[in-house]
Amino acid sequence: MDTLNARDASALRAHLETCAGCRAYLGEISSIVEKLDAAEVRSDIQTSEVFHQRVTARIRAEPSLSVWQIVAAWIGAARVNWRVALPVLAATGIVIAALPFLMRRPTVAAPTTVQAMLTPRAKAELAPSISNYQMVANRSLDKLDELLTRQGNQNPSPAPIYTASALARANSMD
Repeated sequence: MDTLNARDASALRAHLETCAGCRAYLGEISSIVEKLDAAEVRSDIQTSEVFHQRVTARIRAEPSLSVWQIVAAWIGAARVNWRVALPVLAATGIVIAALPFLMRRPTVAAPTTVQAMLTPRAKAELAPSISNYQMVANRSLDKLDELLTRQGNQNPSPAPIYTASALARANSMD
């Protein structure tokens, strides 16, 4: 509420006093923000291939809503004023209808001279971090799978990777 102007902040506070659902949601979000602020960020942690496989499997298992479900939920939740909604829907329809014409590529005659070949830019390898994995997963789950596989197939680092079973064996030897 610190980023809202005084009028909006007071309206939000008044709403929170009367709406238990929004109060609960604010509490959940505040709890998450506190936990994220308290979390220690370490760059020296390395993950195993099993971790990458589990992350990919869980991301794929997440249910996804269709566009129509999202639109229906938005309209139902917002209780849209039809004097505003109809023009917005009409404008959206016009934009969708115009997209094929806007996206059409101009036809270009085949060149008669030798065309210089351009080499594609080499893809920079992303560091294995949660934020990079999330960014790639938001673009495409197949790309995330490719990235995780590529990183899993790279030569392991010279530093040993400790697992719970290795630590248990070391403790039993003592």
